This record gives sequence, structure tokens and C-alpha cells, in this order.
Amino acid sequence: MPERWLRGPRRLVTEDETQKTQTYERELIVIPGGGQPNMQQLLQQAQKMQQDLANAQEELARTEVDGQAGGGLVKATVTGSGELRALKIDPKAVDPEDTETLADLIVAAVQAANENAQTLQQQKLGPLAQGLGGGIPGLPF
Repeated sequence: MPERWLRGPRRLVTEDETQKTQTYERELIVIPGGGQPNMQQLLQQAQKMQQDLANAQEELARTEVDGQAGGGLVKATVTGSGELRALKIDPKAVDPEDTETLADLIVAAVQAANENAQTLQQQKLGPLAQGLGGGIPGLPF
């Protein structure tokens, strides 16, 4: 007697069963253990995760990280959420004849600070994103 799979979760039927019940081909949702999910518990978990995420985002907005270039001649400070807060330029880096090098140092320092901010984001938000079953849109992980 040949066997085949019908749509639905793990239900193997024989040709005889298929001929008897053609209406069975609807998709079924099977909950492991045969019980219903505890919706109250799911809602509480979702609310806790949402609160944890909001707390982590607030902490990132308050936390400052630095980046530097040119051996410390240019230093940039950004928040953990990527907002540029400060830029310090050592007078030794200022050459009126060579503003391109200064501009390159500024860009490099800001990029380094932003990389440090992204690392901080991954440390703070990464575990929360894994709890959500994947990444969070708009974040680099």
C-alpha cells in the first residue's frame, strides 16, 4: 500500500485514508505536548523583553565611547547609539598647508568611535535580539 505526505505537520497517511477523508488536507497547527500555549505567559515574556530592550537602548544613549586616529591627535566621542558628542583635535594635527590630512584623521576617528559604538550595541542588544529569534531591524546584527 503506497504512502504519501499530506500538507500539515507530520501526518503520514495511506492511500486508503486519503480516499476516505479528502477534507483533511487543511493545514493544522500542532502544539507540542498537545496543550494550548499559555497566552498570559507569552504576553508577560514579550513585555519583559520589550522593557529590557528599552532599558538597553536608554543605557546605550547615555554611554559614551571614544575613537582616535593619528596616534591620538584626533579623538571622537560618540554615544552607544552613534550620536557624535565631541571632537578633540590636538594643535599638532593642524597644518594650514595640509587640511586634507586633518580631514582624513577626523573621518578615521569618527569611524573608529562608531565601530566601538556598534560593538557596544552588540554586547548590550545581542542577547535580547537572540531572544527575539533573530536580529532587530536597523541594527547591524
